[in-house]
Amino acid sequence: MQKRSRMPRDTNQLAKLITDMATGEAPPEASLPDGRNPAAVALGRLGGLKGGKARAKALTKRERTKFARNAANTRWGNRY
Repeated sequence: MQKRSRMPRDTNQLAKLITDMATGEAPPEASLPDGRNPAAVALGRLGGLKGGKARAKALTKRERTKFARNAANTRWGNRY
């Protein structure tokens, strides 16, 4: 799936952002319109990519079974 651009869709906001970036008035983090730091976003994504695998590896079989049963009960009701 293709990633979406983080640039504003509104033409006026986009023009102001480009002008601010060109004149040096915008801080380097301004490439993300919500003010998040791109380095922090990348680091958080990196942790999120490996977090589920690391957690699954650390769980015992009994814990995995308990979580799976709870998920099934939540999804399908108390049929099990």
